[in-house]
Amino acid sequence: MTPDLEHFLRTALSLFVWLALLIAIFVPLERLAGRQRQSILRPHIFADLGYFFMTGLIPTLVLAMPMAVIGATGRALVPESYTLWIIALPIWIQILVALAIGEFGFYWGHRLMHEIPWLWRFHATHHEPQRMDWLINTRAHPVDIVFTRMFGLTLVNIAGFGSPGAGSGSLVPVIVLIIGTFWGFFIHANLNISLPWFEQLLSTPRFHHWHHSRDEQVNRNYASVLPIYDRLFGTLHLPAKAWPPSYGIAPQNRPEVLLDPDRQLPLPADAPPEANRPV
Repeated sequence: MTPDLEHFLRTALSLFVWLALLIAIFVPLERLAGRQRQSILRPHIFADLGYFFMTGLIPTLVLAMPMAVIGATGRALVPESYTLWIIALPIWIQILVALAIGEFGFYWGHRLMHEIPWLWRFHATHHEPQRMDWLINTRAHPVDIVFTRMFGLTLVNIAGFGSPGAGSGSLVPVIVLIIGTFWGFFIHANLNISLPWFEQLLSTPRFHHWHHSRDEQVNRNYASVLPIYDRLFGTLHLPAKAWPPSYGIAPQNRPEVLLDPDRQLPLPADAPPEANRPV
């Protein structure tokens, strides 16, 4: 068995284990505390399961080589004294700092997927669903996952924390990636929970559901874990106790419309400029 095939099979097996764990956690939670009642075998669930495995396998394989190059370059450019100082920090501080740095990159990678039309056509796949649940997290085009993940992991690497799969010998970036991935399933979940103080510090389902709103609050709530970046960069929208009235992509925000150079959007005369930008 070749190393590449062995790595592929090991990744596939880990995805089956990961899926079983997620089902055990989120299916009962959504049945007990779901905001909307919906069947477990909802429409498109098998397509979304396909996305789960595709986005788990393809980005992992595609990112292996560039992250290894970035890792080697980072180790060559970063002073050894700085690297030793980072390694000497308590592990929990390393994780918190790496998470904050990675989140900054993920925020901007995600935001660019919305604000650049040719990138939006890839990211729009993630915004198609008109109902939310935990499995929507991995309903995404591989280009979307690779682009956004590169932003966050590259910054973590440059900061001296290494990178998953790059031979850094550090578990910190792996832990950060696991936290971010699990949190992604949590914030997409169909959970009607109120955490008023908590959601000021960490993203929640209500926070992220506004990001999937169909007609309101265009381009808001990009952060996957830390809402502070939306506060800092003016993209936070979190009205008290309110949830978005609908999900999906409004007609004027569809990629085929935004990429059409001759488009004529039916907008009112007093519509703000951001109304032309994708949800």
